Parts: sequence; C-alpha cells; structure tokens
Amino acid sequence: MALLDWLVVALFALALIGIILWVMKQKQNNADDYFLGGKDATWIAIGASIFASNIGSEHLIGLAGSGASSGMAMAHWEIQGWMILLLGWVFVPFYSRSMVITMPEFLEKRYNPASRTILSVISLISYVLTKVAVTVYAGGLVFQQVFGIETLWGIDFFWIAAIGLVLITALYTIFGGMKSVLYTSVLQTPILLLGSLIILVLGLRELGGWDEMMRICSEVEVNEYGDSMVNLIRDNRDAQYPWLGALIGSAVIGFWYWCTDQFIVQRVLSGRDEKQARRGTIFGAYLKLLPVFLFLIPGMIAFALHQNLGDFLPLTPEGNPNSDAAFPTLVAKLLPAGVKGLIVCGILAALMSSLASLFNSSAALFTIDFYQRFKPKTDPKKLVRIGQAATVVIVILGILWIPVMRSVGDVLYLYLQDVQSVLAPGIAAAFLIGILWKRASALGGMWALLSGLIIGLTRLGAKIYYTSAGIVAGENADASLFQRVFFDENWLFFCGWMLVFCLAVGVIVSLFTKAPDPEKIKGLVFGTSTPEQRMVTRQSWNHWDVIHSVIILGITAAFYWYFW
Repeated sequence: MALLDWLVVALFALALIGIILWVMKQKQNNADDYFLGGKDATWIAIGASIFASNIGSEHLIGLAGSGASSGMAMAHWEIQGWMILLLGWVFVPFYSRSMVITMPEFLEKRYNPASRTILSVISLISYVLTKVAVTVYAGGLVFQQVFGIETLWGIDFFWIAAIGLVLITALYTIFGGMKSVLYTSVLQTPILLLGSLIILVLGLRELGGWDEMMRICSEVEVNEYGDSMVNLIRDNRDAQYPWLGALIGSAVIGFWYWCTDQFIVQRVLSGRDEKQARRGTIFGAYLKLLPVFLFLIPGMIAFALHQNLGDFLPLTPEGNPNSDAAFPTLVAKLLPAGVKGLIVCGILAALMSSLASLFNSSAALFTIDFYQRFKPKTDPKKLVRIGQAATVVIVILGILWIPVMRSVGDVLYLYLQDVQSVLAPGIAAAFLIGILWKRASALGGMWALLSGLIIGLTRLGAKIYYTSAGIVAGENADASLFQRVFFDENWLFFCGWMLVFCLAVGVIVSLFTKAPDPEKIKGLVFGTSTPEQRMVTRQSWNHWDVIHSVIILGITAAFYWYFW
C-alpha cells in the first residue's frame, strides 16, 4: 500500500464519518425509526442496501475462490435477479399491509405465536454462528492478504483486522440504526462496483482478453462426463452440481433468502410506500446480475493467470493453488497505487455493509420478537436503547466466536452452503402456503416450519458424524437407508425433496386442523385483500416497472444460454 492508497482510504473514511454524523442527528424515537429508518427510504437507498448487504465475505473469498477452483458452478446462486423480483411483485404488498418490522412477526399474524418464536430462534442462532462469524473471519483473512502484514505491534494482524472491522461497523450501526445501514450503502455500493470493475478489466488485460480466459478454462474438465469450468449446466450425474439439482436447490435457497429472510426483507420494509419498495427490489435485481462478473469471473481469471505463469496464486501447505486467495491476490499483484486504495475501500464497504445489516437485523429480531413480546408496554425510546444493547451483545458474541472460526474455519466455510440448504426449505414452505393458500392453518404453518428444522438438524448431524468418521458419500453400496437419505443424497436434490416434504406436511396438517379466521388473515393471503388494498397495490406500479422486470429476466436467460 503506497501513500496514495492510504490517502484514498482516508477520504473514504471521512465520507463515511460525515454520513454517519448526519444520520445520528436524525430522530430515533421508536422502533420504526431505529429498525426501519422511519419507513421513509427511497428505491435507490433500498436497492443499494439490498446489494451492499448481500455482498460480503462469501463473495470476496467464497465466490472468487469458487471461480478459481470450479468455474461457473456457483453462478446459479448469483444470477438470481429474477428471484428478488418475486419479493417486489408478490410479497411486498402482503408485508406492507401487515405493518410488521420482522418476518417472525409476520408469521405470528398469519399463523400463531409459536411460529414466530421458532423462526426468531432459527434466525438469531444462524446469524450469529454463520453469517456474522464467517464475515468477520473472512474479513480478517482478506485484509491480511491485501495489506501483506503478518504481525503489527507483535500481534497477529488477522486479529487487528477482524476485531477492528467489527468494532467500527458496530459503532455506526448502534448509534445510527437502519438509516446508517441504508445511507452508507449509497456511498459504499458505487465504490464496490467501480473497484471490482477495475479488477475485472485489469485482470482480462493481463491475461490477454476474454477469449483467452474462456480458452484456458474450457480446457479444464471438472468431472468425468466432459463438463469444463465454463459449463454452467453440468451432467446430472455430477457429484456436486448436477444441473437439475442446481436449478432446484438454488431456487429454493434463493426464494428463502430473497423473499423471507429478515436480513434482506428488512431493507424493503423500510420503504416509504409500496412503489418505493418494489422499485428498490427492481434496482437491487439489476445490481444482483453483476457479482458473477465482478467476483466469480475474476476468480477464473486468477486461475487462468496461474495456469499461464505457474506462480500467480499462493500455494496451500499441500502444494495446491490457494483458490480462496484469488481476489486478494489480484488486488495485491495487478493494481497500481491509488487504485489499490480504492479496491480496499470497496472491500471495506462490502464487509462493513454486510456486517451492519446483520447487526441491525439481529437486534431487530431480539428487540421486537422477544423483548417487546414480553414487555409490550415498553416506552418506544427504551426499545431503541434495547436494540442498541442487543447489537452490543451480538458484536461481543461475534468476536468470541472468531477463535472457533479460525481453528475450524475451512470446515465451517464448506458447511455454510449446507446450512443454508437445510434452513431454507422449511421456512420457504411456511411462507409459501401462508401467502398463497387461504386454508393453511396455524398448526399447518407451524409444522411445516418445525418439520424443516427437525430434518435440517438431522441432515447436518449426519453430515458431521459420517464425515468425521472418514466416510465418503455414495461410496458404500451397503449403506443403511438413513445414511443414503441423510448423507449420501446430493445436497441440492435433498434441498428440493425437503421443500416438497415440508409443503406436504403443511398441507396435510392444515386439512386436518381448524381453518384460519377470515378476519385474522385479511390482506395477508392471496384472495383476501380488500378492494382498497388492491387499488393501492395497482397504483404502485406502471409499465416501466414491468419493462425493467422483463429486461432482468431476459438478461438472466441470455446468461444461461451463453454459459450453457
């Protein structure tokens, strides 16, 4: 890092401080102000926040590393712009009418208090132990690589980077709430996009162009069925990414993440009306088309450069190219002074925005779904203080979890997608039947959620047990039925079958239990909206919203066609 790079980082920090100070002067009188930014966000802030919240360590390390190791396989999860459109066009009207702050709160209105508690517990535990922990752990690794510093003041620089990242982000999240998350995203998103675009362009120039990358990567076979690194659609016998499983699994996980997860939906709930919320999702969908080109393809470029030069990527202790170091290595080796500082700002922006969103969403879940439920008459200003205190506790838990992440980080990172693939189906099933089917009963929705949790924990337990015993999936012809179902089955197909099972549980239990009171679910389910509610929704969109949505679907289809 040259002096010019440090000056760029300092300018970014000053701009960030200016925004935060401005936000802190705004009123934070109640939970709506603190957790939803006063429900006054415009489509630009919503879309930028959706994108910036989504882009975290799993992209800077995981997605670029996946591009360097397996090519286009993970693109199914990234080219999901159309799934965000479902949030805007289908779910926003129901969420807006419910006047909720959290997704568990919505499930209580639709089903019962038990459903709310189950989803709150699942969400809070998964945020602290997976999303917060992985983001902090990977953030420390990224900055250790980019700065090239092993120790500072006799302390491992990993700890300085990781804890510093947490504390700085925590400060502005605690004092600024959702508004700080939204408005810092407006600064962070363009810096992240510009920085990543520079890496893509310089990487292609160093390699010799797009065609050279495609040539090198197309010569590398990834399975015994003739698929190469550039194939998005792979043989259905592929052990990791069979095409049918990838399409089903990515859709299930994508639906849960984009349409029902507090982490994303909270940004949309902050919109001043349905129009701003929907247009925010359309803007976010446009931005979501970019990560494949900004992170995954640079990973493939790093792999191709390593093939040409032989020593571009650092090596693992086993002597193999370290694919997870692809993005930071491109930053360290290709960028001139000044530009490297801009990229560091982009990386900071991605990690801080993702962490800030996690802290704010976790605090909202605790404050609204636990504290306020037991003390409903709490003063609104006190709720804000409780939310700030909850953020502090979550920050402390995240820091305490770093040593665990560091000792078994690689294993946990491999399991991250597995965790999401077994969390998603039960939650997705509860929301799907709850919003699409008037007959879905309180117990039906609750058991769809519970069955998903039970099956998911069983799958994760089986995965840990058999893997630690040295057993390889699919290699034992005499395996028990339990092992074949809960361990040998491909994770993507398992995710799809799990959704079908949870939906079936929800439907069957609903048919054998009491139907919901029509008055209770008015406006929360298809076919129950009042004429006034339907009029508000119809007036919130026009032909331009439809045209932009069709363009996004067209780009997605073109991407699948090109990398088929």
